Formats: sequence, structure tokens, C-alpha cells
Amino acid sequence: MERDSNCTQKDLQTIPEDFRLSAYTYELPEDQIAQYPADKRGSSRLFIINRESGENHTAMFADLGKYLPKNALLVVNNSKVLPARLFGNRPSGGKVEFLMLTPLPLVTPVEHGEWKSATVEGLMRMSKRVKIGTKAEFGNDLWIEVTQTAEFGRCEATINWRGELKEHFLQQGHLPLPPYIKREDTTADKDRYQTVYADDSQLGSVAAPTAGLHFTEEMRDKLSQSGIEWAEVTLYVGYGTFSPVRCDDIREHSMHKEFIELSEETAQKIAKAKAEGRPIITVGTTSSRVLEGAFNEVGSIAPFKGWTNIFIYPGYKFNVIDHMITNFHLPESSLLMMISAFASKQRVLEGYAEAISQGFRVFSYGDSMLIL
Repeated sequence: MERDSNCTQKDLQTIPEDFRLSAYTYELPEDQIAQYPADKRGSSRLFIINRESGENHTAMFADLGKYLPKNALLVVNNSKVLPARLFGNRPSGGKVEFLMLTPLPLVTPVEHGEWKSATVEGLMRMSKRVKIGTKAEFGNDLWIEVTQTAEFGRCEATINWRGELKEHFLQQGHLPLPPYIKREDTTADKDRYQTVYADDSQLGSVAAPTAGLHFTEEMRDKLSQSGIEWAEVTLYVGYGTFSPVRCDDIREHSMHKEFIELSEETAQKIAKAKAEGRPIITVGTTSSRVLEGAFNEVGSIAPFKGWTNIFIYPGYKFNVIDHMITNFHLPESSLLMMISAFASKQRVLEGYAEAISQGFRVFSYGDSMLIL
């Protein structure tokens, strides 16, 4: 695997195990990487790790409420996935694929008569090397010109369009399914690769907050009736969530940044729950990143709106969250390192091995894990 340019060569034996990239691997049969969601939303399995007792056991996600602490506050990420993957052509006729990485609400247009333009980040793929000045057309009313290139296929580009930019993506864009899902997106993915609580006003993620894909409206109602409170945050999930850590010493990793929003209402709910001794349970690593990232920026539980590049790995002290619902994550990923910080690397990897031996499905469309 290609390494980041900022990584230094080190003798692996000098790197403490918790900071050694090679320590975050595990055996995974390829046929347990979920290529499709479960037949019905909410019918996934649930693997439960109890950090206090050291015991693990299995259940069905539909029975989640039986295992949550009483009067808990669930915090979810309400961002919605944009069909941000476009297929077009170069002026010469060659095929081009462009994935816009800038969250749609952060695209700032400049008007030029009936046309608008904006600077965005993205990934461009074509048969030749992408260069500054490369142009691509996506129908008659949308075209892109590359203005800067960077590592691993990233680029900065000027996007030019007529009409509403959101509509161009909704009409001709494709959902950017994760690279380990070896198929093209389908009509069914338009529903199943979104949470039931995804907010139309928060359209702009390029990946789903997958821990939330298991919830149904019926489950939400049932949890509410049992005394579980609900709160929402926003994190526009970037494609960096799929990028492996590329440094042998993970402390050298340059973490990708993502835009987060912690509202006044949600901050007040969290502060109130904390004051009352009620546990905070995040649904997914993205929600966890919002709460810990905002705390890192502000120094307290308070509203925040802006970028975070917080990198959570073993040794990190969690300031806000008490428990976590999450999916199973890729080897050598920053997400696996985050939950290893939360539950210890040894316990997480032992749990993964047990779950995989029991046939649990993994990654975005896979089964779920509850860490108590």
C-alpha cells in the first residue's frame, strides 16, 4: 500500500503496539463483507461487548432496547447521502468519473449570468493522468475544470452549472457506494443507503452513517416509549472515512477533516443528561466524532459548527460519550482505531474474531455492534 508523504521510516519494533499500524489487522473471509443490506431494515444481528464484565454475547438489532441502559440519550447523525458520483466525458470524448467531496451545503456559488461556479474538492478518475486544466462535461449544463491536483486522486476543481446544482446530482448522480461493495448502485440503494431519519436539509455526505442504517421508525417509537431520549447532530461523512491509515506509526497519520454541527438544542440535551447521570450513547463513529470533536474545539459541551480533524486512537480520553453503537470496520482504518480507544484494542479484536467465527456480516451493509 502506498504510504502518505509525511510518514517516516521506522523500525517496527520501536513502535508501541497500540500505535503500530500492523496491529490493527484481523482475519476476514471475503464472503462476510456484506454486498447488500439485510432483507429488511432492522433485521441485522447485534454483537454486544460489555467493557465492565468482559463478556460478549449476540442478539438481534431489533431487540436493541433490551440492552440499552435506562433513560439513556441516543445521539444520531442526521446527514443525508448525496448521489455525488458523476459520469461524463472529456471534450475529446474520453470517459470521466468525478466524485464531489465538498458537502453540498458548503458549496459557495458565484453567479455569471445564467451560469454559476464554485470551487470544490473531489476525486477524478479517467484513463489518463489527471492534470491541472483537465476538463469534463456532464451534460449540457454542468462542466468541471481541475485547478489543483493532490495525492491519492484528490483534486480541486471549478464546477460550473446552470439551474440548481442539487438537482443535477439528484437527477444524474450515483451513490458512491464503498469500494469494498463490488457492484454498481441500484434503485434499492437510494432507500437502504440512507437512514430513516436522514434530514433533507443536511444533504451532502458521500457515505452513509452506517450504524444508523439498522433503525426503523417503529424502533424509534418503541425506544422513545421505553424512556430512551433522541438527539441529532450532523457530520457530512467524507470519502476519507474509507481511506486506510498509511503510516506504520499511526501517530503520524494526517486525519481527514469533516464538517460537523452540534446545535444548541442537542448540546443542552447532552449537558442535561450528563448532569442527571444519564448515559450518552452515540449511534456510529460519526456521531462520536461530532461530540468529541466539538468538545476538543470548545473545551466543554457546547454548540459548535465547523471543521474537525480529530483523530481518536488508543490513549485518547473520551469526554462525552459513555456507550456506542457501531458497525464492523475495515482493518487498519481510523474507525477501528477509534473503537479500540473506546473499548481497548485487544477486546475489540477478540470481539471481531468471535463475531466473524459466528458468521457476522461486516462493513457498511453488515451487522451491528453495541459497546457498553
